[in-house]
Amino acid sequence: MDKKRWSEDNPICLSASQPIILRRPMRTYCSREFRLIKQKNRMARLIAFREALREAMSEEMRRDPNVFLMGEEVAEYNGAYKVSQGMLDEFGPKRIIDTPIAELGFTGIAVGAAQNGLRPIVEFMTWNFAVLALDQILNTASKMLAMSGGQISCPIVFRGPNGSAGQLGAQHSTAFESYYANIPGIKVISPSNPYDAKGLMKSAIRDNDPVMFMESEVMYGDKGEVPEGEYLIPIGKADVKRQGRDVTIVSYNKMMKVALGAAAELEKEGISAEVIDLRTIRPLDWHTIVESVKKTNRLVIVEEQWPMCSVSSEIAYRIQKEAFDYLDAPIRRITAADAPLHYAPNLVAAALPDVPRTVKLVKEVMYLQK
Repeated sequence: MDKKRWSEDNPICLSASQPIILRRPMRTYCSREFRLIKQKNRMARLIAFREALREAMSEEMRRDPNVFLMGEEVAEYNGAYKVSQGMLDEFGPKRIIDTPIAELGFTGIAVGAAQNGLRPIVEFMTWNFAVLALDQILNTASKMLAMSGGQISCPIVFRGPNGSAGQLGAQHSTAFESYYANIPGIKVISPSNPYDAKGLMKSAIRDNDPVMFMESEVMYGDKGEVPEGEYLIPIGKADVKRQGRDVTIVSYNKMMKVALGAAAELEKEGISAEVIDLRTIRPLDWHTIVESVKKTNRLVIVEEQWPMCSVSSEIAYRIQKEAFDYLDAPIRRITAADAPLHYAPNLVAAALPDVPRTVKLVKEVMYLQK
């Protein structure tokens, strides 16, 4: 059903950056009853990343009584990162549910609820803790549709902060996009700004497959333009955040700040970089990357994953397979160091991608320096 929703023949995919106004209930939300509206005419306010997520969840809970939120401290404490602030007051304790510190247990409850017609949103205080619930995610949520012969779906959203947030040590600093992207039957979303976060969260809640929604702890306070009206962003469509002609830089989540920062620095030296935000890791929109590489002939990937079996590994394979004849230089990437992240701030800085090293890498693929 999802392929039919977001196929290239569907008119709502003509511009992934444009929002969609809802006209009908969930079962027809991708029908012709929708119309595209111009983004520039709808941007009216600056709100924080956490507020965009809260708006998305609250709007979907008002629209659909089957949607509910559960997780550690989401109710009485208003969320560990205040994403769910005020939601308990509006929706009550039966729909905003505080759980024990038992990820496997409450994930199992949510998965069972999803298979019986509800649409849970499960907040993990960090995706590092979600490894305790991997049995339910991998062996039940992702496989049930296939094991039931298409009879039992699992419409559920797992969300929370992902990756490094500074000096939190190795056990709280892993980026998990590539882990979950390796699992058939689930979708992986990793937004970089409030606008994308809201539109993608609403689409994730309405999706009939399990969705891993990767946020960033250090981005919850970031502000961006978000429309007053309702809109959806299709899952599986990357977005060109900056047009360019000399090199393509691909990234996602908070590493988009590095990619855009590098593009700004390169512009000062007359190098025009096109910057693509993947937004969705699975399904991966490699078509948008191919079209960009056909124009720029060079590709650099910036990500927070460890290098082995990473998102950039898959992108590099896809692009060399589909656009090899357009490449004027080898595909290059900058990732996190191939080691657990240490606590010391100097080691954190050394382990993660940054603007100067990204600029240097772009100049290398352009043969401007060694």
